[in-house]
Amino acid sequence: MNIKKTIKRLVVFGFVAGISLILLIVVGNLWIVFKNKSSVYDKIESIPENNVGLVLGTSKNLVNGNTNLFFKYRVNAAADLFNAGKVKHLIVSGDNSNLNYNEPRTMYQALVKLGIPEDCITLDYAGFRTLDSVIRCKEVFQQNKFTIVSQEFHNYRAVYIGKYYGLDVVAFNAKEVTIQSNRTFHREYLARLKAMLDLHFLKTKPKFLGEKIDINL
Repeated sequence: MNIKKTIKRLVVFGFVAGISLILLIVVGNLWIVFKNKSSVYDKIESIPENNVGLVLGTSKNLVNGNTNLFFKYRVNAAADLFNAGKVKHLIVSGDNSNLNYNEPRTMYQALVKLGIPEDCITLDYAGFRTLDSVIRCKEVFQQNKFTIVSQEFHNYRAVYIGKYYGLDVVAFNAKEVTIQSNRTFHREYLARLKAMLDLHFLKTKPKFLGEKIDINL
């Protein structure tokens, strides 16, 4: 009898905990989107001008070797911002954790091919996470006002992080990707919750900061 009661209590507890987690994820996601919607732009003619654009990293190719459209559209959006005079300089920030994987370098190369001058691009090799990229833009590259470039689903979280640190940030939405896996979008729901935990409870810091670097504007 006691065993049955214990099992029943565990089932009820698990059910309540599961529902609570789902509600937390839903409410957290809605809050981040609602709080930052006015700072996220689709149209290039509407977005304010800033000296610097922060391009958030992703891999150039998928595991199967095909082009990663998130990368392609993100780089194109950054070039469009620059050519429209909405930013004067681009920081490409991404993962460079091993010799065979270098997001900043591939973004830099792609932007140069699109006609962006080399001296208008700065590489941030320690943007291991969105949080790292945003904070390093402030602490290392000494920027308190800049434009973030990524897809819309990602931009809300990046802007949320920036505003938490008192930064004057807006974001430009690169073209969305509809033909690749939905796992990226689903993962973002949890990533937003993780961002809230990192900022408000865990006080997570970037893996690396280092000396300050001047941007040549």
